[in-house]
Amino acid sequence: MRNFDLTPLYRASVGFDRMADVMDRALSADIASYPPYNIEKTGENAYRISLAVAGFSADDLTVEVKDGAVIVSGKKAAEDESRTYLHRGIATRAFERRFTLADHVRVSGASHEDGMLNIDLVREIPEALKPRRIEIAKPAKAVEKLDA
Repeated sequence: MRNFDLTPLYRASVGFDRMADVMDRALSADIASYPPYNIEKTGENAYRISLAVAGFSADDLTVEVKDGAVIVSGKKAAEDESRTYLHRGIATRAFERRFTLADHVRVSGASHEDGMLNIDLVREIPEALKPRRIEIAKPAKAVEKLDA
């Protein structure tokens, strides 16, 4: 894998720290595969992150928003030592998974059902950033000719 040095970007730009940090994290992060997840677009400005968390109850899971990221962690409570497994295929190891949020995206809710943790996101664009139509004024001479 290639390593990219983003130091020149930090030296030559002002105000792009967040973008550089996101790129740096994406390029240097270890790609974890547990738990598996989906990211889907559910509407024009709505998204859902779904994690397969079989074996975890809602009390074993934590969803937190911090520094522009959704952090999902799971830690299974102490197990009953009296159980003897012949085969153990359902992983219940502790995990932490981070999802970086774009600007103006916020978590609108989370639910746990049938072994799936669903985190709903919504993008709320401020009025100042929404496109708006500007009326074009007509010259005063053209208005005078129409009145005559």
